[in-house]
Amino acid sequence: MIVSVHQSHYLPWLGYFDKVDCADKFVILDTVQYEKNGWQNRNKIKSADGWLWLTVPVQHKFGTSIAETQINNNIKWAKKHKQALVTNYSKAPFFKTYKEYFQKIYSQKWERLSDLNDEMFRYFIEKTGIKTEIITASSLGGLSEDPNQRLAQIVKKSGGDVYLAGKGSMDYLCEESFRDAGINVIFQDYEPAAYSQLYGDFIPCMSIVDALFNVGGDILKVIREGRRTEL
Repeated sequence: MIVSVHQSHYLPWLGYFDKVDCADKFVILDTVQYEKNGWQNRNKIKSADGWLWLTVPVQHKFGTSIAETQINNNIKWAKKHKQALVTNYSKAPFFKTYKEYFQKIYSQKWERLSDLNDEMFRYFIEKTGIKTEIITASSLGGLSEDPNQRLAQIVKKSGGDVYLAGKGSMDYLCEESFRDAGINVIFQDYEPAAYSQLYGDFIPCMSIVDALFNVGGDILKVIREGRRTEL
């Protein structure tokens, strides 16, 4: 059984969902430290002037876990994000299909980053039609502080014997920790496939909202077209 593991991201890109779709179980790694200037609280959307960041402002101290990271609601970020989607995607073919959900989300007050990310992630999973089982690392309990051992434990506790790792981890992942636990490691290989976008030439690696508004119900097909992983 294939298990993949990843920290929660805000409005993830299509490669994130390919990693979910390739696995039998996907584990949200909510027990590790929040990473400043990473993808946990920001992502990119396309505009008439190229791509731009949507960033959720947070309050955190060094060592704060993702699950404990608080959103800084002194900054009016939600209104800005909602308006950015309207401004840049109102003319997209499927914007009206999904706009009510985003209006609702950005009208609520969110205290924790993980709650916001989890809510939106599960919505995207539903809309893509991905059937992978989703669990959280915190629900497994008793995990090592060592990154490699922790991942191996997560795979074993989830009932897996294959770990699907991100391509970027090839330089630092210690495969010996997994072999010792009887786990085979495979690495994701993903190259985003082009789809119809607004504003000229295709720009890859945008947030899933870009594909959702532009291709609607064909989004899973678009996700899978970028897959190069040998499973």
